[in-house]
Amino acid sequence: MTANRVLVVEDDPALRILMLRTLRENGYEATGVGDGVEMGRSLEAGTFDLVVLDIMLPGGNGLDLCRALRARSAIPIIIVSARGEEMDRVLGLEMGADDYLSKPIGQKELLARVRAVMRRGSAPAAAGEPRRDRARFAGWTLDLRGRALFAPSGARVELSGAEHDLLVGFVDHPQRVIGRERLLELSRGRLGEATDRSIDVLVSRLRRKLGDDEAALIRTVRGVGYSFAVPVERD
Repeated sequence: MTANRVLVVEDDPALRILMLRTLRENGYEATGVGDGVEMGRSLEAGTFDLVVLDIMLPGGNGLDLCRALRARSAIPIIIVSARGEEMDRVLGLEMGADDYLSKPIGQKELLARVRAVMRRGSAPAAAGEPRRDRARFAGWTLDLRGRALFAPSGARVELSGAEHDLLVGFVDHPQRVIGRERLLELSRGRLGEATDRSIDVLVSRLRRKLGDDEAALIRTVRGVGYSFAVPVERD
């Protein structure tokens, strides 16, 4: 079995070496670069399963790199921000990142985040759960096996891993009010502190992808969470 390939974009040589060593010792094929230019060259030269991207980089903003990469690729992205910089994390999620790490980075948390993002792309259905390959709602079709979303026109709409998993959480619980913490459990597992705005950012991103400007599909239940307001058919 081929090892998952991870590209680490970090300008601090000591931290980069530590992250690479941690990943390699745990079965990942990890490559490290120090800036956005090297990142671009590496992505052109090879295929990666995940990018760990520092926000503060010489000669280029990691948030801009995240947005540019997400515009052309669905590769999972974990951004790295300074501790306490909640706005950086929120902006990173708005730019399309799937998760984030706060500095200083612990080896166990690094592995946990990487494994969680990797699992989201390959997790099988729970034991005894019937196979349901498609979910249909309001003219939209979500191909669960292919992890693809199709608009009523038939056009494919690209989703990041986090956006896809959030949508799956909604279509699995249609027309029910779901709290923010429960949505995190359904779609991403633990993500940051209880006060983190990440789920609101993800909902906003998903609404834009669905053209849900009037919140007709995903309704906000003030003080509680959200509700997927339309019926869902499964086949």
